[in-house]
Amino acid sequence: MPLIGKLVVCGVGLIGGSFALALRRAGAVGRIVGVGRRREPLERAQALGVIDEIADDWAVALDGADLVLLAAPVGQMDAIMAAMAPHLQPGTIVTDAGSTKRDVVDAVHRHFGAVLPDVVPAHPIAGAEKSGVEAAFAELYIGRKVVLTPLPESRPDAVQKVRDAWEACGAVVVGMTPQEHDRVFAAVSHLPHLLAFGLVDDLAGRSNAPLLFSHAASGFRDFTRIAGSHPEMWRDICVANRVALLEELDAYLGELARLRTMLVEADGDALEAVFGAVFLDGEPTDVVGAQRTGRFLRAAHKAPARTIQESELSSVS
Repeated sequence: MPLIGKLVVCGVGLIGGSFALALRRAGAVGRIVGVGRRREPLERAQALGVIDEIADDWAVALDGADLVLLAAPVGQMDAIMAAMAPHLQPGTIVTDAGSTKRDVVDAVHRHFGAVLPDVVPAHPIAGAEKSGVEAAFAELYIGRKVVLTPLPESRPDAVQKVRDAWEACGAVVVGMTPQEHDRVFAAVSHLPHLLAFGLVDDLAGRSNAPLLFSHAASGFRDFTRIAGSHPEMWRDICVANRVALLEELDAYLGELARLRTMLVEADGDALEAVFGAVFLDGEPTDVVGAQRTGRFLRAAHKAPARTIQESELSSVS
């Protein structure tokens, strides 16, 4: 008997599709049902053998479901949960693949109050430049981390089932609180994406953009590769995690100001010390791999970052 009898995947793209394919390869799933906003991608997923069935409504999809993976952009989670809630039965485990967690947990409490023990939020740390079900492949999660952020109410066997599912995909499962998760990934994922998008946008808007891009070599491509990621997904991530991301951005602006001063003063020794703190003779030092969060950077340049208050932020519907 497989680990999961009936799996429902909402959002059968790279992440959701690869989850389905990995579980199928491991013999850990029976039936896979796809749900989504548009039928065309679901039909492609079915033709590719990623899913077995297409469900046009949540009542059909959730009937007899053992596990539901919500792999849609985080900006869609609230509406998806609202649509699911009337048809969700106790015992059906719900997890997600969202890149932010506090907003997902807030939506869970708004819509799934009656079934909180069955909910186990998660975030697979995997991806690729290409998106869509055509990019899905069974090996995506092998050796990759998946962060579980269980609710205080999550029942232990539900957490274990989600852990077992990801481990069947080849992933390494770790745990964090939603708050810790969002702080960590604001620093090491969301800020780098924001910077890459910003640099490309800046250069593309210049009058000599064709000349600039025609001379961009591997260093530029390495830094800006992630600017080719899905715009809608990253819009939602940045807005959802904007409190932690603004703190990291402010800390980074402080670091840039420090580097600018070094350039103005032609302080080569100081610049070399910064460069050498990360890499020495091409090899990473102990700094690389440490959580270079805002806390780390503030300690480095001894300038406290301004704390962002919720009242400063525009509400997002």
